Amino acid sequence: MGSKDPQPCWVLMLEVLDNLPHDLVYSPDQVSPWMEVWIEKVNGSSQVCEVYKPLQDPLVSCCSEIVGMNEENPSLREKLSFAAKGLISKVFPKPRRAWLPTGCLKLLDTLHQALPSMSLIASDFSYLPDVSIPGDRAPLVSSKKDGKTLDHPNYLDARGDADIFFPTDFLLLEQIDHHCSGFSKDQMNRGAFKPVKSRRTIILDSAAFMEEFGLPLKTRTKDGYNPLLDDFRNTKFYLSVPTHNK
Repeated sequence: MGSKDPQPCWVLMLEVLDNLPHDLVYSPDQVSPWMEVWIEKVNGSSQVCEVYKPLQDPLVSCCSEIVGMNEENPSLREKLSFAAKGLISKVFPKPRRAWLPTGCLKLLDTLHQALPSMSLIASDFSYLPDVSIPGDRAPLVSSKKDGKTLDHPNYLDARGDADIFFPTDFLLLEQIDHHCSGFSKDQMNRGAFKPVKSRRTIILDSAAFMEEFGLPLKTRTKDGYNPLLDDFRNTKFYLSVPTHNK
């Protein structure tokens, strides 16, 4: 980690999050613990396969805690729900997969450590169409051949010149941002008063952001079409600024 700069500054991230590394976790049914997914070569060949191992990577474990995958103190309602899922899983086991934005977690942690007074604006895809790869927050994997785009049904096909795009869960992004700024769920149990966060955050659809901060009247065409408002409906903006509650 380099030196810390306490001066206020702006950090802009436009279509950065969708290309950051993610980690895949897996559970064979509705109640079994989550496991890390590792990729290993098959008998030394060029083919690869998935291998499942207990959670051991600190970044994966931290991200899973932020997501709330492994609640340590579940409520009575959650315990009853878990028991019901346990019964159902024995009869109808349903594997679970989830893609964790560990690259985003690492990036925001680094930024908050180096630039504690930064103001952040991030914009990215909130969802991606025609994703066939299974799992929460699964990516769209595609490649181009002879000018045509081919979407792959398996992320293991992402070799060579394939593009990988991850949708951004903006509510999760907000949770990660607060976590990296020093606010955590543990603070909720320290007293009767609601803990004060050190960041003020807001999530806006791109059209709402442009209405508020852009000049949409300048971009409207004669037939009423407005690219500033009508295009990229599957994108959002995330704004995060520091407060004085340190």
